Amino acid sequence: MDAIKGTCLRCRHGFFCSEHGSKVETAVRITSSKLYSEEKPLDSIERPAVQPAKVIDLNAAQICKNKGCGKTFSERDNNETACSYHPGPAVFHDRLRGWACCDVHVKEFDEFLTIPPCSKGWHNANP
Repeated sequence: MDAIKGTCLRCRHGFFCSEHGSKVETAVRITSSKLYSEEKPLDSIERPAVQPAKVIDLNAAQICKNKGCGKTFSERDNNETACSYHPGPAVFHDRLRGWACCDVHVKEFDEFLTIPPCSKGWHNANP
């Protein structure tokens, strides 16, 4: 659980996180001049491993992660007008539901799901 809290941006900054339940305790370290004299040389510092680029089959079926799209596509058929999506966040305020990007708000959730997308662009399989 602590490993998950360490990777969560809200938990790392000490904010309340509804996914993990509470604030992360932040410890303040007091450093002394002795610690600076024991620093490791740059060659011995561990660096994070570079992750290789993800290899994608051009004909493989992928699901678009853009808001309001969710269609299945292949990279071969992807272009700058292939995806219809909402670039802005969904807004749920009082009894109104809608999208901040196109400023369309409805009262029923079924109507919210049928609001047409307001932008065109590339499909995106990465979240």
